[in-house]
Amino acid sequence: MPLETIPRLMQAAQRGHYAVGYFESWNLDSLQGVIDAAEATRSPVIIGFNGEFLSQREGASPDELPVYGALGVAMAARAQVPCGFIFNECANEAWLERAISSGFNLVMPADPGGSAGEYTRQVRRLTELAHTRGVAIEAEVEKPAGEAQDDHEESTDVEAAAKFVQATGVDVLAVHVGNEEIKLEGRGALDLPRLEAIHRRVDIPLVLHGGTGIEDDSLKSAIRLGVRKVNYGTYMKQKYLGALRKALTSSETNPHALLGDGGKADVLVVGRTVIRDAVLERIELLGCCGQA
Repeated sequence: MPLETIPRLMQAAQRGHYAVGYFESWNLDSLQGVIDAAEATRSPVIIGFNGEFLSQREGASPDELPVYGALGVAMAARAQVPCGFIFNECANEAWLERAISSGFNLVMPADPGGSAGEYTRQVRRLTELAHTRGVAIEAEVEKPAGEAQDDHEESTDVEAAAKFVQATGVDVLAVHVGNEEIKLEGRGALDLPRLEAIHRRVDIPLVLHGGTGIEDDSLKSAIRLGVRKVNYGTYMKQKYLGALRKALTSSETNPHALLGDGGKADVLVVGRTVIRDAVLERIELLGCCGQA
């Protein structure tokens, strides 16, 4: 089916009191695995790619974005469940503008921690541009000037969140309430009182990045407090790499059996399958299964 708009996905999640998962992809088989799991559970889902990773590769150009955009749009069109499509977390303005016109229907500018007010002005401008094309914008509250972009420990200030949403007109707001991006080990609890306070002051859907590192019960409580989108990436790559390392220890000498023939030993099939299973491990926590 065609891409589902982000407002519709979020409105349905609000009515149904669930969250939609964004399970990040990096190639075709990971994208296929995400959709396999969403279809198996009849769940709406958000697919997409990490803009920071794409834009910071050596020799990378925003001219590549229409290719990634066409891939996501085509996969969503074949899917039997509603899909949104995000260009996630990028601070490069040229890439963000290109993403808005390349098929993505949700774009997230990342805060580079520049001069005071710079990120807020950028987000407001990009939101106005995106809305003319039917694209939604996700953002986080501006960090204090000079704060490192990868510092995820500072909690979102309640009043700052309300002022930021009013100033920018963003569609969804990513908040930091104890969630930690790229958490490699363990899972922790969220600051639920702070999340509840933000939910009372902000009338748009809330997003949690770093779903990999959030305790199950804490996540379920967060969904009851207005979280309508949860991002996953780290644990999926951990599972993917573990499965590929094991697959590559095979004694098979025929390279086609290991790469490209579509059999069980094919590392592309292994990758797709392990991503499907990884998504299935977490998607039920979001309450979205059976909602497609």
